Amino acid sequence: MALSGGVVIVGGGQGGYQTAASLRTEGFDGPITLIGEEPHLPYQRPPLSKDFVLGRQQAHQLTLRPAQFYATHRIELLMGERAEAIDPAAGQVRLASGSRIGFDSLVLATGARNRLLPVAGAELAGVCYLRTVDEATALRQRLAAARDVVVIGGGFIGLEVAAAARQMDKHVTVVEALPRLMARVVAPLVSEFFRDRHSARGVDLRCGAGVAKITGGASVRGVELADGTRLAADLVIAGIGIVPNVDLARDAGLAIGNGVAVDQHLRTSDPRIFALGDCAEFPSRFSGTRVRLESVQNCVDQAICVARCLAGRPGAYSAVPWFWSDQGDIHLQIAGLPGEADQSVLRGDPDSGKFSVFHYFQGHLRSVDSINRPGEHVAARKLFGAGAAITPAQAADEAFDLKQALLP
Repeated sequence: MALSGGVVIVGGGQGGYQTAASLRTEGFDGPITLIGEEPHLPYQRPPLSKDFVLGRQQAHQLTLRPAQFYATHRIELLMGERAEAIDPAAGQVRLASGSRIGFDSLVLATGARNRLLPVAGAELAGVCYLRTVDEATALRQRLAAARDVVVIGGGFIGLEVAAAARQMDKHVTVVEALPRLMARVVAPLVSEFFRDRHSARGVDLRCGAGVAKITGGASVRGVELADGTRLAADLVIAGIGIVPNVDLARDAGLAIGNGVAVDQHLRTSDPRIFALGDCAEFPSRFSGTRVRLESVQNCVDQAICVARCLAGRPGAYSAVPWFWSDQGDIHLQIAGLPGEADQSVLRGDPDSGKFSVFHYFQGHLRSVDSINRPGEHVAARKLFGAGAAITPAQAADEAFDLKQALLP
């Protein structure tokens, strides 16, 4: 059975929801179908590693919009349905249930999945991942009963969960393969600050450490490191990154890079098909290269861009990228694209717990890390958005008002 066309969105997360909602905001009046593999209404993911896992937030509070919103805006929801294949020639999506959904335009907001631990013992009970609300619910239950927690991965998710576990008075060890925390996204100075703060709160940090295997019987009992060190663990949380969901696109013959390849309008190699969010690789005006970004901001802004295009008002995607991570009482915000830098400038005093680091490459500002300085983060985003220049000397001078760089 093939249903009618219009815009079909595959992916029931933040990107899928935002595309559907923005289509109506932009005046699109045609049929909209939103297909989501999870059985839940579209929900927020960022709280899962923080308030939700701590029990301060419940599943219904994560929902982006109630069911009535979709009915009112004539957005057909197909939750708990898995898209199995795309037939571009026929303009159809085939579902696991056997139905075929016709489309005039298709949006792939398929997101990403957890990167799995490639070690023996990873299949044991008590080895958890955190991406979906169901995984977060299972983790919350196990965390309540756990005593010794080993977090594998010293990135955003790993450190957020480690901070939450310490607030529950668990014994927490973080194992990170790279020499420092969050090495791919922040400067060494920022890594050092977070190392000191987490250590002061009782987290045992092991950087430059590989995992050899996870041990146990019916459930996990420990983690053995590459150097032979054995860590007690009745709960292991893996946060070693994500893998973009590109299988649908690849099998349909669409171009693939580090994600589904799209142009500046977020169109794939098939002009009727768009891709956005964690699964999409796009040309960035900030780096001059093709990138794939894993952030709520990028997902939301790309969804709005796609909706405008589908509503007849196309424009190149050019939103300023920004990211954040809340680790206990430490609020990290990043503006711009972290990457190669040949000069980093400190603004403020790390000992105060409030400072920013401005990163330059060949004299051009590339990114700004702000710790507990939301005002400077907002100013940095405005600087990037306006293409305004600020010298390293100005960035280092706290007496210099960053807003002055925005003046003509």
